[in-house]
Amino acid sequence: MPLISTSSLTKRYGSSVTALDGLTLDVEPGIIGLVGANGAGKSTLLKILLGLLEPTSGSATVMDMDVATQGPEIRQYVGYLPEHDCLPPDVSATEFVSHMGRMAGLPPAAARERTAEVLRHVGLYEERYRPIGGYSTGMKQRVKLAQAIVHDPKLLLLDEPTNGLDPAGRDEMLDLVHRTGTEFGIATVVASHLLGEIERVCTYLLAIDAGKLLQSAPISSFVERTGTLGVEVEDGADALAERLVAAGLTAVADGRNVLVDCPDERPYDIVRDVIDEMGLALTRLEQRRHRLEDLFRVEGRTDDAA
Repeated sequence: MPLISTSSLTKRYGSSVTALDGLTLDVEPGIIGLVGANGAGKSTLLKILLGLLEPTSGSATVMDMDVATQGPEIRQYVGYLPEHDCLPPDVSATEFVSHMGRMAGLPPAAARERTAEVLRHVGLYEERYRPIGGYSTGMKQRVKLAQAIVHDPKLLLLDEPTNGLDPAGRDEMLDLVHRTGTEFGIATVVASHLLGEIERVCTYLLAIDAGKLLQSAPISSFVERTGTLGVEVEDGADALAERLVAAGLTAVADGRNVLVDCPDERPYDIVRDVIDEMGLALTRLEQRRHRLEDLFRVEGRTDDAA
């Protein structure tokens, strides 16, 4: 049974905006990255999976529960971190997270105990009695994560969990997301417009473009080594490419780099010898890897997703 399954899922807003367009996918448990260009439909998909938004057509299930008819049941087992700030400023983290735990069905004593545990997990235990309005952006994001896991969900849906954070705050939140998914064993979907974040914490990738599924595969399949050797020199790349072609290799200059087809180990020796003969200053020699950004360049896009 897939964790999440959709079939021809479509969502239109009025007659001119199509957020999801016949989206069909099956997702197994893990830490799943959801990425797509601006307007690709990530937030719309998460809200449909929660039963908060009705699709125009098609169907979807979460843990074999129908989103169209079993929204309340789904939300009992799912934790949700929304993208936008939605926290009451005049209550403490303890009050808010405990309240959310009780809303999810925990008895009062269990909600208080669980609240203390999750606030310690997200690093807010010492600040738990301060009003949320006085928290930094990073602290607010941690509160949102705490309320999402207070009821010990089977699935986490995180919409832009690093939104508004500085680089250090992003690193801390990504580490927290990874630990939450691995240590607690919670299946997690991370929606992010930053491909580097997806590559860093996720094991599986869902890429959507214009509401359609662009790619669905393990992260490892995108960052595996390619058959291209990258040779960076301080100058003389064009001349180096010509000499390598004359030596029987397939090579092309790309700025300071020369890209060489490398089906086996033979090109390494030729590149070394030619660079030595030409007296060039070698800066870097490495076998290239696929990058997640290449997915969108194939589609004629160079922007990161949202």
